[in-house]
Amino acid sequence: MTSSSSVLQAREALGKRLRELRKEAGLTARELASRAGWHESKCSRIEHARTAPADDDLRTWARLCDAVEQTADLLATSHTIEGAYVQWRRLERPGLKRAQESVLPLWNRTRNFRAYASWLIPGPFQTRAYIEALLCAIRDRRNVPDDVEAAVEVRVDKQEFLHEGCRRFAVVLEESALLHRIGGPDTMKGQLRHLLSVATLPNVSLGVIPMSADRSALWPVEDFWAFDDKQVNVELVSAFLTITQPNEMRAYHQIFAELVELAVYGTRARTLIAGAIDALD
Repeated sequence: MTSSSSVLQAREALGKRLRELRKEAGLTARELASRAGWHESKCSRIEHARTAPADDDLRTWARLCDAVEQTADLLATSHTIEGAYVQWRRLERPGLKRAQESVLPLWNRTRNFRAYASWLIPGPFQTRAYIEALLCAIRDRRNVPDDVEAAVEVRVDKQEFLHEGCRRFAVVLEESALLHRIGGPDTMKGQLRHLLSVATLPNVSLGVIPMSADRSALWPVEDFWAFDDKQVNVELVSAFLTITQPNEMRAYHQIFAELVELAVYGTRARTLIAGAIDALD
């Protein structure tokens, strides 16, 4: 599974559709570009998904191909594709607070949350100190506006979702997520103790995959969240990926089910967390 494959496939599908419209209109790529006043290679770049078409490009394309009635659908398709792969620098340009707030509508309408994490404790389970350490690092690394304090408040407030009985959280962590030291030993100890507390909530299922587990069949994958059966979000190094294609979502749901089988729960999970706390002394 490649993290951006759904976006690439969608862009290629849009290019193929535009090529079909052009051919149905009896136009060569050079003729369409000439009539639109574009460089002669622009049509080819759009059709082969090397260049993303602007809204005006799509309107012009539909008009010149006598397919004006398809303009709205072409625009909607393009907007969906562009919304699926959002670079962090674009998302965080207004500040970290805005980025934290951007997911609230999705969280409000979700009832069943599934999350897998291999390198960090997931957001709803984080302490204030852990959140602050993470967001300060993001601020410094990505050179975004310094509104960490406000962003921390948004993420802390979002944890109220954990205490709403209508929502269920199934979370699987790699043991390594317990061992990465974020914010120093004291912050990490507080975080792990908080994790033990959160795991007792009746609407939370917390599993930990031991580092000793046999990973021959399934190795660690990218961190992701699944929201009901509607959407999967993946955090990449450079971008935030939204997956809505049914076949790709099914792949993530299947992977999650297999990760669940590798994890330990209850006393065995608490023992791993306690061991991570002891390792900080």
